Formats: sequence, structure tokens, C-alpha cells
Amino acid sequence: MKRQAVFLALALAAGTAQAQSSGAPVVAPDTAAAKGMKDADKARLEISGKVQLDFIYDLNRVDPNWKTTLRPSTIPVNCPGDAGCGKDGETIFSVRQTSIAFKGFVPTEVGELKTEISLDLFNVGGANTAFRLLNAYAELGKWGAGQTYSLFMNIDSFPNTIDYWGPSGMSFVRNPQVRYTMLNNEGTKVAFSLEAPNAAVDTGKVTVAAPNLNIQGRTKLPDFVGKFSLDRKWGHFEAAGMLRSIGYETTTTPDNEPSGAKTGWGVNLNGWYNVGEKNRIIGTFIYGEGIASYMNDGGVDLAPNASFQAETVKSVGWFVYYDHYWSDRWSSSFGGSQHTQTNTDGQLANAFKQGTYASANLLWHPAKNVMTGVELLNGKFEHKDGMSNDDTRVQFSAQFKF
Repeated sequence: MKRQAVFLALALAAGTAQAQSSGAPVVAPDTAAAKGMKDADKARLEISGKVQLDFIYDLNRVDPNWKTTLRPSTIPVNCPGDAGCGKDGETIFSVRQTSIAFKGFVPTEVGELKTEISLDLFNVGGANTAFRLLNAYAELGKWGAGQTYSLFMNIDSFPNTIDYWGPSGMSFVRNPQVRYTMLNNEGTKVAFSLEAPNAAVDTGKVTVAAPNLNIQGRTKLPDFVGKFSLDRKWGHFEAAGMLRSIGYETTTTPDNEPSGAKTGWGVNLNGWYNVGEKNRIIGTFIYGEGIASYMNDGGVDLAPNASFQAETVKSVGWFVYYDHYWSDRWSSSFGGSQHTQTNTDGQLANAFKQGTYASANLLWHPAKNVMTGVELLNGKFEHKDGMSNDDTRVQFSAQFKF
């Protein structure tokens, strides 16, 4: 009896020690399912993220505010003068791709409520290491509201690069929006959104002719986007269209004139074709007028013509990439991209004309949630007058997911 009491005491002590070592419970009370829900056990809060270190050697130079990624529009062309001018060669260390995400799933009386809040350290201006809001979005049934990837873009078509910014000729913007998914059935989806507008206005030669005029963008109406998606065994296809009003006004005249608005529009055709079990060929083609605000890098929506009247600026964007898995532990991604604008007569000689981007990498996955690799990148920035410059860099990255 005495021996049994000793064993019982030891067991209780071990259990207490184990409970203490496991730490305090993490409680998210608002993720509990609505009362009486039959799938109440599906209520949950998911936390995920990654820690990433980038070591970059730039053989040339870019704008120091964006040196931790390659954006063609930040490559200096006119030196001295442009940001980034200096002697070639720079070593850069960065943890700005480190990120964290919180996702909630709550069964309610009218369906599952899905929420997401995510952040990374890539604050405005690539040289700033500070938290930046990525997504703050909620979905309930067919409706969604908050900030997330624009319906005009396709985040799932982003190639497997380790550079942060990615192809210049793709559409990429996170937008506050209201979204309605009309159809979502057996791999076919149709959705519409009203999104926060932006007006990228280039005053060009108007500023030279009338330096006292302060002309700025005006966002009176939301942007309207619709998208059709098709998901099949062979791959994925999307067709998105956008219609928007791009306004401008003058803040230094009594009647705020000159002012006005132009209609912008665009189409985005994108997707991928599966090659074997894991590999895929990814492609995007974008065409439109006044859609630079939705492009990943460079350009403007409005600019003056020869008569100093506002007109929309045409954009053409594309990229082609191949994601290939050599084995379970080794993979590569390589391809190219370009964003080109048809400049107006009223733009200055240094206006954005074309940004070209290309990369190739070799990635090693030595263990679950661990990746390291090397990537070679090249970018070229061309002005309206034909002046251009390029940048070549090598990036080594180590990524640890949780």
C-alpha cells in the first residue's frame, strides 16, 4: 500500500511538471463557433509566417530606398542626378521579407466567417525595416470586405522567385475593396469588386510651362473589376477586366481648374499549364489605358498630350516563367517580364517608357519548412528619350517557415 502511494505521488508530480513545462494556454475567445453550430469543432485560429534573411550583392546600384529588391524603375539612368548614382558594387543584408499572418475560421448562422491579418517588414521605401500591413480581409458567404489582393491580379501566378518584388510586367496591388463572388462551383468562379481608386498623374511639360500650377490626382469614383477563373487538371486560366475613372484637379487656382477625368480600362489574361506532377509554365498578358496604378512597377495613368490636355497612358505588360522541380529537395524558377508604356507628347524626356526584369534561381529544401537558394537577377530601365541603364545582382536567401 505504501509502495502504491509512492508511485501515485510520483505520477502526480510528473503530471504537474509536464503541465507547467507546456506553458499557459493561448485563448482566442472570439473564434468560438456560434451557439448550436453542428461544425463547431471547425472553429480555429491559424498562425503562420516565416523568418527570412536575404544577402544581396549588387554589381551596380539602385535607388537606396529600394535596394533590398529589384524594381527596374529604381535604376538610375541620368548620373549625376538620379537617386542611386554612385560607384558600382554594394553589399546588402535584409530581413524585410520576414512576415506573420493570423487567419480565423468561425462557423456562424449564415456560413463560415474567414478573416486574415498579415504583415511583413517591407515598409514603404524598401530601405525601411518596419511592420507593414499586407492584408486585413474578411469573407462571409459570397461577400468579402477589407484589404487584400486586387481582383484584377492573380497572386497564385507569382513565380517561385526569392526576390521580393518580382516581375515588372505583372499586375500587383493590395487594395481596400468590397467583393462579391457570384459563382464558385467545380473549379469555375466569377467575381466582381469595387476597389479603392488611385490616380498616378504625370504633369510633364505642363509643370515647365506653368510652374505655379499644382495639379494632382483626384479619386472620385471606385474602380470596378470583374474576373472569370477556371481551374482544371491541366492548369489554371483567368480573365480579368477593369473600368475606372482617373481624375485630376488643380489646387492653386480659385476654381480648381484645370480639372477633369478620363476613363481607364484594362484586361489581364493569366494562368499556368502544368508540366508533369509539380512543374508549370506561368504566363500573363496585360493591356489597357490608365492602369499603371495596378502594375507591379513603373508608369503613370494620366499625362498631357502636345496640347497640354490630359489623356490616358497605354500600358502593355507580360511575363513568362517556368517553375521546375529537379527533385523533392531541389527546384528552380526562371523567366522574364516587361512593362511598356506608350508615352505622350507632353511627357518629359525622363518619363518611364519600359522596365524589363529577368531572373533565374536554384533553391534547396533540406528539411520541412526550410529553404535556401541563390538567384541571379537583371533589370533594365528605359526613359522616353531612349536613355537607359541596367542593374545586375546576385541574391542568397535563407527562409524558415512556421
